[in-house]
Amino acid sequence: MNVVGLTTSTADRKRRAGQRMILGISGPGLTAEERAWIKECQPAGFVLFARNVEEPRQVLELNRELRSLVDSGTPAIRCVDQEGGRVQRVKAPCTVWPPMRWVGNVGDYAFTTAVGRAMARELRAMGFDLDFAPDADVDSNPKNPIIGDRSFSRDPGAAANHALAWLRGAQGEGLIACAKHFPGHGDTAVDSHLDLPVVEKDPPDLEHCELVPFKQAIAGAVGTVMTAHVMFPAWDEKLPATMSRPIITGILRQKLGFSGVVFSDDMEMKAVRGRFPLEMQLATSSLAGVDVFLFCQDPKLQVEGFETLVRLQEAEKAQDDAAIDSAKRVHRLRERFFLGAPPVPGLDVLGSAASNDLALRARAQGQA
Repeated sequence: MNVVGLTTSTADRKRRAGQRMILGISGPGLTAEERAWIKECQPAGFVLFARNVEEPRQVLELNRELRSLVDSGTPAIRCVDQEGGRVQRVKAPCTVWPPMRWVGNVGDYAFTTAVGRAMARELRAMGFDLDFAPDADVDSNPKNPIIGDRSFSRDPGAAANHALAWLRGAQGEGLIACAKHFPGHGDTAVDSHLDLPVVEKDPPDLEHCELVPFKQAIAGAVGTVMTAHVMFPAWDEKLPATMSRPIITGILRQKLGFSGVVFSDDMEMKAVRGRFPLEMQLATSSLAGVDVFLFCQDPKLQVEGFETLVRLQEAEKAQDDAAIDSAKRVHRLRERFFLGAPPVPGLDVLGSAASNDLALRARAQGQA
């Protein structure tokens, strides 16, 4: 596997720009236009949603085709949001998982690890490499419209321990985990898909609640972290976390010691899109410490993002340096999880009796 473009030629800058993007596609199969765009952009990877899913074998074939369109030296990281409950892109005949709150309510960390393992086996069988899970938010605001039972617990310690248990199970099966939404989306009363939430808490309160699960996840060697499009005025009065150097570099990288890959949340969410110019979003987020940006649907925004990431590198050495650093981190992530990975399970693991027993136990013992 290759570290992309550690020199400063235009071709290298284009390769690095693509490697800073995760792309969504429009449907269950690729259009000719999408194939051409993927070959040109050479993204770090892809993310699939319910609109891309018909049945497991089709998902597996789609993931195979997506990887075939990307240079084998930088194999595509094929991603999905598969948390259970409301956020579950692939359903029956796969195991249909209850919300992770129900898993947390069982109160058995070994059980949570077993759930992480089972979910990982099913996802890898369908060709996925990374799950944007676990949700490491603490569900501390009853009025929160977007997190709720996606969180393992309302208690910071329990949320942290269950998130850690889940990611250890998933990563033990060779699936890359992603702790989200840093530094915490649990105490918001606004959905960041629709508007920009603000968390008005002092630093000690944030450290004793929001940061606790992320500290645990980082100590447990989580592969990746996703940022929140949320304002935290105690740490940055001007910019949301995704764009904030004090939060991403100062807290996540320096204070908590995270050296892995940082993903943005979707750049199409209204918390950021239309609120800040795209060039400003990408420029500030890059220098803040974000490695890879999610462009989940709009092809015009994907092209604009790619061109902007190339242009930023050409205009400023600091942006060139940031892109090189990001390329190194993505390279290390691939080496860690792709070299010597466990064998990929067959599709016969989907909806297995053992996995359904886990889901049934969560429903029987954890339903609030």
